[in-house]
Amino acid sequence: MTGRRYVVLAVLAGAVPLAVLGVFFVVPVLGMVGLGFFPDGRLDLTGAAETLVRPRVLGALWFTLWSSVAATALTLLLGLPTAHLLYRVQLPGRHLLRGLVTMPFVLPTVVVGVAFRTLLAPSGPLGFLGLDGTPVAIVAALVFFNISVVVRTVGPWWEGLDRRREEAAAALGATPVQVLRTVTLPALRPAITGAASVVFLFSATAFGVVLTLGGVRYSTVETEIYLLTTQFLDLPAAAALSILQVVVVVGLLVLAGRTRPSEDGGTDRVDRVDRRTAVRRLRRGDLPAGVVTVLVLALVCTPVLSLVVRSLRVDDRWSLRNYAALGGTGGSDALLVPVTTALANSLRVAVDATVLALVLGLVVSVLVTRPARSPGRRRLLGLFDGVFMLPLGVSAVTVGFGFLVTLDQPPVDFRGSPWLVPVAQAMVALPLVVRTVTPALRGIDPRQREAAAALGAGPLRVLTSVELPVAWRPVLAATGFAFAVSLGEFGATSFLARPDRPTLPVVVFELIGRPGGESFGMALAASVVLAAITATVMVAVERLRVGTVGAF
Repeated sequence: MTGRRYVVLAVLAGAVPLAVLGVFFVVPVLGMVGLGFFPDGRLDLTGAAETLVRPRVLGALWFTLWSSVAATALTLLLGLPTAHLLYRVQLPGRHLLRGLVTMPFVLPTVVVGVAFRTLLAPSGPLGFLGLDGTPVAIVAALVFFNISVVVRTVGPWWEGLDRRREEAAAALGATPVQVLRTVTLPALRPAITGAASVVFLFSATAFGVVLTLGGVRYSTVETEIYLLTTQFLDLPAAAALSILQVVVVVGLLVLAGRTRPSEDGGTDRVDRVDRRTAVRRLRRGDLPAGVVTVLVLALVCTPVLSLVVRSLRVDDRWSLRNYAALGGTGGSDALLVPVTTALANSLRVAVDATVLALVLGLVVSVLVTRPARSPGRRRLLGLFDGVFMLPLGVSAVTVGFGFLVTLDQPPVDFRGSPWLVPVAQAMVALPLVVRTVTPALRGIDPRQREAAAALGAGPLRVLTSVELPVAWRPVLAATGFAFAVSLGEFGATSFLARPDRPTLPVVVFELIGRPGGESFGMALAASVVLAAITATVMVAVERLRVGTVGAF
């Protein structure tokens, strides 16, 4: 294949995911913003300007800022020692512990909210603390949700550092604290900065957790967009907040991209060694990290265990009544369909979304890992890669409502299509697929590709015979992550799911909003089922030993 034909083929291949992203992400977002800024077909910024000075909006901005900063700081404080222990120290079952720490990241946000409500409610195990419905509960849930980002981002980078630098500093008389401050942390700075920016991003755009735990009392920018759109129909205000959020998100993604550990070394290159020689036995000096890791495991396990126990208690007795009720519609027919039907809907939608996200993500990953000899081409590929990270931070509420207002007329009359929810969920899962597969493809020795090409193999043959045999584990891991994330997606789905075809997260949120112990018991049981499925997927992914979150 000639160079010109290869370029044409690459351009055509790249146009497909770009077109899908443009139609099903950019157009809905711009449509939402257009309705807010052009209410009568003309630009009108008056409403948007007034929105940003409203006391409630200012309160949402302030709460978003300080809660995200607090959650990021606490996540780093707990995540760094845990990353050290799970990646630098030989521990029995450490792969299982890594999977356990990673599980909260893919738990549905509604399940996280229900778990913390169960734990902190007056009748819960920690009810005596009086934290139910407080900002502390929200920050704790954000830390719970994001701890794996730090562990899986910093851990693999820490595991690959050459331990001889630290040993040399210690031999020269440096104390352990001085070694950490002058040698280790500077080497880890790119991974730490990238992890912090992603944690802040996820905390600032959290939706299901904040809505479940804070309701309308404590509102972030994300939940405020939801309330302005659904309850007040104030599109100019929602558009103003959406634009502000997009600007912040783009800035954070640029920061994360520039500080992300480089696969090819780059300016942040550090000496790499065999990971087996970088891991050492447990020492007395690891005791502080061990204590922190135990606290992290308690933070991860306690809400989930509390959720499971409460789901099995009915009238102060052990019972499976809550699970048996999942086959019905609840007291007084609270639901339109049984919970089991909603679960089937969720599984079917998640499969469709995973297939779509995987196909598009593989195309993007293959293209951005092609050799780029000129600076201009490298910048173009970097921009192409960065564009597909935008769905990570743009409000899912904005995307969901944008689907309704922009994809309802020819040539894209999509609102009545059964693919509406799967496509929206695929846009959420797509960045995870790209960030899982891309590092694996970049890690392939270019000489292997060159040798295959020298023997007459074309680009497609090189892909199937050289790259896929190396990347099949990350591809399977990406499939698992995309499925788990799609299964628990709530933000956009809360807008798009039809009342007679709800997904399980939508049903859980509906149940916890209804009075009565029966409805709440069904919500607990449904949350356990949803958590069990995602946990099973995560165990399978961890067996592949792929540091997915670390790819961010």
